[in-house]
Amino acid sequence: MSTVPPPSSPAPAAAEVRGAHLVGSVNLPDAETVLRTVGGRLGDRMRRIPDGEVGERFYWIQFQTGRFDTMTGLSRIAVEPYYLRDTFDARPFQLDAGTSADDLAFPDLGYAEAALASYATFERLSAEGVFAPGTRFQVSLPTPAAIAGAFVVPQDRAAFEPAYERALLGELARIVDGIPHERLAIQWDTAVEFALLEGRIEPWFDDVLDGVVARAVRQAQAVPSDVEVGYHLCYGDVEESHFVQPADAGWLAAVTRGILERAGRPIAFVHLPVPIEREDPEYFAPLAEVDLPSQTELYLGLLHHQDGVEGAARRVAAAATAVTRFGIATECGFGRGPSERTAGLLDLHAAVAGAW
Repeated sequence: MSTVPPPSSPAPAAAEVRGAHLVGSVNLPDAETVLRTVGGRLGDRMRRIPDGEVGERFYWIQFQTGRFDTMTGLSRIAVEPYYLRDTFDARPFQLDAGTSADDLAFPDLGYAEAALASYATFERLSAEGVFAPGTRFQVSLPTPAAIAGAFVVPQDRAAFEPAYERALLGELARIVDGIPHERLAIQWDTAVEFALLEGRIEPWFDDVLDGVVARAVRQAQAVPSDVEVGYHLCYGDVEESHFVQPADAGWLAAVTRGILERAGRPIAFVHLPVPIEREDPEYFAPLAEVDLPSQTELYLGLLHHQDGVEGAARRVAAAATAVTRFGIATECGFGRGPSERTAGLLDLHAAVAGAW
């Protein structure tokens, strides 16, 4: 068990900081480097280890647009191309005239292929003793609403989302068929949903909170009961910035509470972001209303490279006014930050997190 904050600024005695969580992306060159590095630096603090979302997945879901460019019946809107990071064509897609979303034939989305390849590396390193016994391989998947909300014109989102969901669940089926269930954890990356809840994206379904929770529950229930499932709830991370700074953890608490009440199966973990400036109990207060089961681990993204252990200590103390047992993480993945930051961030996790 960690004892941060340090003695000069102690947290309430009841606070326990146990374990660390990596959201997914890590700026290291390949999956083996990620797995070896994380296992070596954080192995006794991690229940699950991702492959770093290396290669084409480095900018979260953007690589999916390259798949869509190959499809019949789905086209970019007819405007001059404009680019994100001088790499990704940012024009949204629309259904071609006369095309039903039900007729879309999606190519291989890339998630299963990457997971199965990285798991083979994970299994080999596990046999070498790189990881603590019982460590699981973590696979992060986007929600279909994220894809629809980010890449599809508003009028086609309602039709497109279920079609993409079928394709993504096909990828999930390949993953759970190819990886031993006792070695696997699935994380659903849930970000665009908070843009909907905050009014930044026009919803394509009624009762936004209920719709967000219903989708999350459907995602949990798609994962076999003997495979761990968890959630990364997120306010976005485009160029290391949220799409809106949350007033408090209210929406995060509401979605977490809804998932836990309605999933009908164990939820292994939930990760929530904490903005760097939120060192006040008011931000965390809504979390006190979440009845967290003993088998569900809570991770708070209160680590920030800008203020290190000292800043984390202040946010730990504030969080402990609402919840007394939690693990730590960064707000989001750090695969898009400078590579020279990676080692320091991993060491920051180790400095703040107690061993499991």
